[in-house]
Amino acid sequence: MTVDIDKTTGPGGTPPVGPEAIKAIPVRHYGRYVSAVVALALLGGVVYAFSQGKINWDTIPDYFFDDRILSGVGKTLLLTVLAMTIGIVGGILLAVMRLSKNPVTSSIAWFYIWFFRGTPVLVQLIVWFNLGLVFEYINLGPFYKDEWSDFMTPFLTALLGLGLNEAAYMAEICRAGLLSVDEGQTEASHALGMSHTKTLRRIVVPQAMRVIVPPTGNEVINMLKTTSLVSVVQYPELLRAAQDIGQTSGAPAEMLFLAAAWYLLLTSVFSVGQYYLERHYARGSTRTLPSTPWQKVKANMLALGRPKGGAA
Repeated sequence: MTVDIDKTTGPGGTPPVGPEAIKAIPVRHYGRYVSAVVALALLGGVVYAFSQGKINWDTIPDYFFDDRILSGVGKTLLLTVLAMTIGIVGGILLAVMRLSKNPVTSSIAWFYIWFFRGTPVLVQLIVWFNLGLVFEYINLGPFYKDEWSDFMTPFLTALLGLGLNEAAYMAEICRAGLLSVDEGQTEASHALGMSHTKTLRRIVVPQAMRVIVPPTGNEVINMLKTTSLVSVVQYPELLRAAQDIGQTSGAPAEMLFLAAAWYLLLTSVFSVGQYYLERHYARGSTRTLPSTPWQKVKANMLALGRPKGGAA
């Protein structure tokens, strides 16, 4: 005699008892709590130390929009744009020369990059400023002739010192971008009858921009801060203007904090511009573009307003 057992029910016709649901208990990371407390304590100590220091904080807003400070900000931005223009144009030219099959042009580009990357930019600025001790006149034949001291103004010294130095770094950035483009692109364009110059302008350079733009944005921000070095050649940019006001107002430390606040403000604006520029050139390399800061804020606000357990 056989007995059929209904496997869908338990003893006495009761439903079968299934596996008990797993109750996950999150692991406590006590090290994170400790590190957070230590970091907050250090931050509080720094803030307390500066609050107890002999600093007249009211002086900073009084001079924040002073005409001399605003003039220094304008000169800083002008010098940044012009020096980066020289650096980018010179960097592209040097990168093409470096990749050339001509050993003469390739060697000249290599020597330029080696020299300007191997010497500090501050030393280069001082050398340009003191070349009047070596050359009494500048003579360009029938085009221009003048005394070196009148020709090499503080602005020209700052522009040449920063721009020519930046060209050496931009050359390596541009060279890396050009090398990132597959050689098949160049071969295909040559097969279609395009010249080398046209291939660079229409095929290689547009594709290389995705690699060139991010480090170039960093170089722009770095150039903005590096302009503070030209104060040693008497050019009245932001730092020089702040130092002059500090000497006359009797608040040198406060004016340095003011200059630092302006640099932070300018670099923050440049960083936002860099983010959107990188996002623009990333359109052809990623399936979905990263969310902008405003889109992230909007998504978080919608998530907060959405009822729990269901869609909004």
